[in-house]
Amino acid sequence: MPYALTKDNHRLYFEEAGTGTPIIFLHEFAADYTNWEPQMRYFSRGHRCITYSARGYTPSDVPDGEVYSYMHFYTDALAVLDHLKLERAHLVGLSMGAYSSLQIGLNAPQRALSMTLAGVGSGSEVENLDAWRKQCRANAEQFETLGSAEVAKVTREAPSRIPFLVKDPRGHADFYAALAHHDAKGSARTMRGFQGGRPSIFAMTDAIRGAATPALIICGDEDDPCIAPSLFLKKHLPAAGLAMFPKSGHVLNLEEPALFNETVERFVTLVETGRWPARDPRSLAAH
Repeated sequence: MPYALTKDNHRLYFEEAGTGTPIIFLHEFAADYTNWEPQMRYFSRGHRCITYSARGYTPSDVPDGEVYSYMHFYTDALAVLDHLKLERAHLVGLSMGAYSSLQIGLNAPQRALSMTLAGVGSGSEVENLDAWRKQCRANAEQFETLGSAEVAKVTREAPSRIPFLVKDPRGHADFYAALAHHDAKGSARTMRGFQGGRPSIFAMTDAIRGAATPALIICGDEDDPCIAPSLFLKKHLPAAGLAMFPKSGHVLNLEEPALFNETVERFVTLVETGRWPARDPRSLAAH
């Protein structure tokens, strides 16, 4: 099995397909590398596509200790690129993966050809941050005490997950059947370290304003926790576009695969042909 090695010597399982300019896909908390299969099949027709399971998600390693911070996660994506000897790639992330993609855009912009930030920013509301962190700790304890199968039964009924159920009951069932088999310890540590420990997007205004990487923000209009952060990023990222998917929730790449692929493909094409410029500073000054 192919593995990349992280800076702290943990193995990350990855798969790749296709040739051309690389695209790396970064999954959300409730997913793993397999949930990018519709995109791997589509984009590998013209690009070299890479997907991997984050630390804590088998068949990647599930390390012990406090090694699940947001910094571990975004540098792990870079470790996969390093292993494959890729200097730069298009970053396509959903939720947790979108946050990591943004962190690469802020901290290692020379590695990012572009960043697609889908379903990004839940838990960023500053006024509710303490409650969010408390809930993350409680969720981590549920994984440890009840196991992934029981937690999956609750997660699948979250409001932002219902549009997926309504549109595609079969896909929704498959998604949560997979979540039920996630490593409970890895999920608990990720929930406590990454989800409950990451800085709010709203606290990074200056850094975001200085990020020149071309960005596409995608949000479902029924994914309430991500709407305000998505609008915030559109306002402050200099080279950002925003796509709002109607009657859509959180799992955008599986809930609306054709629309997702078309939207990302158009963005990547415009970036590669030099037609995704930053906004004119005069329009930004109006904000």
